[in-house]
Amino acid sequence: MSTVDHPVPSPEIVKPSHRKTWDVDELKLLEGPRSRTGEFFRLLRIMNEFLRGFRALHFIGPCVSVFGSARFPEGHPHYELGRKVGQTIAEERFCVMTGGGPGIMEAANRGCKEGGGYSLGCNIVLPREQSTNPYLDRYVTFRYFFVRKVMLVKYSEAFVILPGGFGTLDEAFEAATLIQTGKIYDFPLVFMGVDYWQPMFEFLRSMLHQKTIDPIDFDSLVLTDSLDVLREQLAKCPSRMYEDRLGKRPTRKWWLRE
Repeated sequence: MSTVDHPVPSPEIVKPSHRKTWDVDELKLLEGPRSRTGEFFRLLRIMNEFLRGFRALHFIGPCVSVFGSARFPEGHPHYELGRKVGQTIAEERFCVMTGGGPGIMEAANRGCKEGGGYSLGCNIVLPREQSTNPYLDRYVTFRYFFVRKVMLVKYSEAFVILPGGFGTLDEAFEAATLIQTGKIYDFPLVFMGVDYWQPMFEFLRSMLHQKTIDPIDFDSLVLTDSLDVLREQLAKCPSRMYEDRLGKRPTRKWWLRE
């Protein structure tokens, strides 16, 4: 993999107005019942956030979402693995979508740019850790976690999970649950970082023995450090198995200012 830094274009940004509400609005949503008027206007804000995400991501190509910790710096083995993963995904002609932040998210977006791909971020403002990384062609900043997770799933045909914490587990098992319950197709779900994830897979095997998950649920999860295995999994994506889908991408409408 090339280690030469490439010029990074300024990303195309879609962000909400009223920055001062980012840190309190979701808290108010989860506080319990509020006035009917307040709930109505909050519903409009949520609808607007979905609409911004749909408009921003409507015309992108097939994506692979990469999840991982924001806490691993450049030079860390997990960061460098994320960089290789991003480059591999780009070489397989997918866009790379991440949470848009630092750490492994940055690594995947950076690798994507080095692989000649299109790099996307679904960012969210948090009290700490979550600032956008400089390797994004386009990013959308969200106020609500659940809206952001919808976007990360809606536009992806595969999910790659690198070492991470609560947020990474939340995203990974959101995708696993949607696959298990048939809410989305049986997209590839690849955990990379064998040493890191092995204890969790041992726990999942104990769940399998207790019959709280089925063999098909466990078998849908791939654990590997191999980029070749990743390529094999990406070959199972719908846009690779049914190439005619690529000719049916949405077209822009001038009257919608697209």
